[in-house]
Amino acid sequence: MKKNNFLIAAPASNSGKTIITLGLIKALKDKGLSIQPFKCGPDYIDPLHHSQVAGCQSYNLDVWMSDDEHISNLYGEKMQNADVGIVEGVMGLFDGAKRDKGSSAEIARILDLPVILVVNAAATAYSVAPLLYGFKNFNPDVKVKGVIFNKVSGESHYRFLKEAADDAGVSSLGYVPKNEALTMESRHLGLSLSDNQNMLKAVDVASQLIDAHVDLDALLKISACDVYRVSVSVAKKLNSGLKVAVAHDEAFNFMYPANIDRLNDIGEVVYFSPLKDRALPNCDLVWFPGGYPELFAKVLSENTEMLDAIKMYEKGGGKIVAECGGMMYLGRSVSLIDDESYAMTGVFDYTTTLQNMKLKLGYRTVQIFGKEFKGHEFHYSSIENDDVKKATAIAITARGASVDMPIYRNQNCWSSYFHIYLGEQEQMNQFIDLMMLS
Repeated sequence: MKKNNFLIAAPASNSGKTIITLGLIKALKDKGLSIQPFKCGPDYIDPLHHSQVAGCQSYNLDVWMSDDEHISNLYGEKMQNADVGIVEGVMGLFDGAKRDKGSSAEIARILDLPVILVVNAAATAYSVAPLLYGFKNFNPDVKVKGVIFNKVSGESHYRFLKEAADDAGVSSLGYVPKNEALTMESRHLGLSLSDNQNMLKAVDVASQLIDAHVDLDALLKISACDVYRVSVSVAKKLNSGLKVAVAHDEAFNFMYPANIDRLNDIGEVVYFSPLKDRALPNCDLVWFPGGYPELFAKVLSENTEMLDAIKMYEKGGGKIVAECGGMMYLGRSVSLIDDESYAMTGVFDYTTTLQNMKLKLGYRTVQIFGKEFKGHEFHYSSIENDDVKKATAIAITARGASVDMPIYRNQNCWSSYFHIYLGEQEQMNQFIDLMMLS
C-alpha cells in the first residue's frame, strides 16, 4: 500500500517540532486528507494535542518499551484507513536512552520512514549546510529527505538557508516565519494542557503559515512510500466479561492508547470522572492513569462522595491500578507549592507533595512476582510518610542501574509512579492476571 508517511525530527529539542507537527496535521487535514498521528517515545501530552487536531487517536511508538514487530504492526494497523501518517520525533533525531537506542532515528529505520528535519534558523544562515550534511550522512539507513526551517526572518534569510540545504543534498521544503503567536506555553518536558484555547489558536496560525510558505505538494511527493497491510489477529480473551473503569477527565488523562486497545480486546472499558461523577461505574477493575491532580486538588478533595466510593470499593475487594497522578490520588493527601494540603482517597497511608519539586524521569523496567514490565517514570512530586508496605519489586533504568521507585501493593491495589506500557497483548494479559488473581 502506497501512503504518505514521514517523521518530523530536529537536531535538538526546542526546535519547534511540536507546533510544526500540529500545523502540518491541520494544513493537510484542511486539504481533505485523513491524518494518522504518532509520537516517538513515552510522552503523554503531545499525543493528546495530536489527537485533538487530527480528530483521531495519536499513538506512541517506543522501541524501548516494546519491540520492532509491535511497532511495525501498530503502525501498519493504524495506517489502514489514513491517507497520511505523521510521526513526531522526540528530542534530537539520534537522541536515545543509550546512544541512539530508542531514538526517533531508530523508529524511522524500523518503519522505513523519510525524515523531515525542523531546524531553528533564528540565529544562523549558510552554516546550516554542514549540520544538514552531517544529519543526512551520519547513518545511511536513516533517510533524511527534507528540511523545514523555523523562525525565519523573511525571504532573504530563507534564500541563504535554501542554498545551504541544496549544497547539503537535502530538499528544502520551505519555512515558518518568526511569529509570537507560535510561542506555546511549556510545562515539564511537554506542552501544557491548561491553555487549550491558546494552543488551538497557535495551531491555526502555524497551519496558515505552513500553507503559505511550505511546499506541501513537494512534501507529499517525497514522503510517498509503502505501508504493508498487517493481519490483525483476534486477541485471545483472558476474561470476556472483564469490565474496566478508567478515570478520564482534566485531572487524569495520561494513559497509553495502546493500553486501552488491549483492555478492550480482553473486556470492556468504561470511563468516569473523579472530578464530576459521584459514584464509580459497576466494574471489575478501576484504573487511575497519570495526569495533573495537583491542578485540581481542591475539586477532587471536595468530591467526598467519589472519595468515599473509592474507599468502599477497595475495602469490598475491588481491584485498583493507579499510575503517577493516580497514585497521588490514592494517598491520604496532596500538598501544593503554596503549602495548601488537600485530602485524597486515603486508600494508602502515604502523602505526596509538590514542595521542593525535583524532576525524576526515565525508562523503567519493573520485575515483580516473577514477571517483567516496562514503562516510564516522570514526576515532580515526591512521597512523604513513606512507611507504607511496598511490594517486593525491583526497578531498573534503561542502563541497568537500580532506582528507587516504590510500588505500593496490597491485596487489591497497585499504586506507583510507574507509567506502564502494555500495548502488547501478552504483557496486558500477564498484568491483568497479576491484578485479578492476587
